[in-house]
Amino acid sequence: MRLAAAWVLYGFCVSGAWAVDLKPETLQAFERYIRESEARLEQRVLPAGKFLWVDEEPRRVDRVRQGQLAIANRGIQDTFAVPGGLIHDWIGAVFIPGVTLEKTLALIQDYDHNQDNYKPEVLASRLVSRHGNDFQVYMRLMKQNVITVILDTDYDVRYLPLDGGRCYSHAYSTRIAEVQNAGKRDERLLPPGKDDGFLWRLYSYWRFQERDGGVFVECEAISLTRGIPGGLGWLIEPIITTLPRESLANTLRETRAALVK
Repeated sequence: MRLAAAWVLYGFCVSGAWAVDLKPETLQAFERYIRESEARLEQRVLPAGKFLWVDEEPRRVDRVRQGQLAIANRGIQDTFAVPGGLIHDWIGAVFIPGVTLEKTLALIQDYDHNQDNYKPEVLASRLVSRHGNDFQVYMRLMKQNVITVILDTDYDVRYLPLDGGRCYSHAYSTRIAEVQNAGKRDERLLPPGKDDGFLWRLYSYWRFQERDGGVFVECEAISLTRGIPGGLGWLIEPIITTLPRESLANTLRETRAALVK
C-alpha cells in the first residue's frame, strides 16, 4: 500500500496536477499575520519584555540548558488556515555550551558555507551581498518527505545587536522558485507562486543570548504553503504539515552540532 501510494503521488506531482497559483488574498492574509506577529515580537526587546521564549517557563529553560531541544507550535493546531493556503508558525530553542555570541553569529553568517553545516536540507548557499548588518543570501533547499522538492530561494537578512550579550535578526524570503528536474540537463525554474505550493514564503526570527556559560539560540519560523487539496490530500497533507516543524528542529540541532565540533 505504501509503495502504491508513493507511485500515485509521484505521478500527480510530475504531471503538475497539483499546480496552484498563489492568490492575492492568500498573500494578504500572510502579510496581516506577519504584521501581528512582528508587533508581538517587538515586545521582547523592550526593557520589560522577556527577550527569550525559553524564559517564559522555568522548566523549559532548564530542559534546554540540559541539552534538549524545545519546540512548539504557536497555535492550538499545527496550521492556520487562510484563503487558499496555510500558515505555519513554529518556535524552537537550543543551548550551546562553551561558545560565545561572537562565534555563534560568525557561524550563522557564514552563508558561503551553509551547505556544509546544514546538510542535507541546504544543497547550496551563497552570500550575494553585505552592507554592515544587512545580508542578501541565496540558498538551494531540499524538502523531503515521501517526495523530494528542490527550491531556489533568496533572502534579505538583518541583524540587530543589543546590550547584555544579545542579538536578534529577521530573514525574509524575497524569492522562492520550485526547481523541476534539478541537476539534469532539462532543469528549469517554475515561476514563483505558480508551482505545487510546498513553500511560498518563509520568514525567520532569531534571538541569541550569551549567558550561563554558553549561548541560547531561538528561532521562530513562519511559512506560507498551499492548502490541502481534495482527493489525494491525505497524501500531500503530511508533507505540508510536518516539514515546517522538522525543518526548524533540524536547523537548530545542526547549528548546535556545528558549534560544538
